[in-house]
Amino acid sequence: MSDHMDCRPGCGACCVAPSISSPIPGMPEGKPAGVRCVQLQPDYTCALFGQPERPLVCADFAADRAICGHDRWQALQLLDSMETETQNSP
Repeated sequence: MSDHMDCRPGCGACCVAPSISSPIPGMPEGKPAGVRCVQLQPDYTCALFGQPERPLVCADFAADRAICGHDRWQALQLLDSMETETQNSP
């Protein structure tokens, strides 16, 4: 069973590790995996949070220990691993 949680302050791993195919303001083609979203602020918050132009995939993301791990570095590793598995799936 998953363990839902609040987003960790200063993380932003979900704005770096996964690819996002939806258009993002400033990134009309989305973003590749491992590339920092242009909307990710220096304090690792989203400049589009709560805004209608925020991609649905971002708005629908829910922090979960299975995805976010125990800290930012573990979240980056887990999300990177999930991205790799998704890209290698038939």
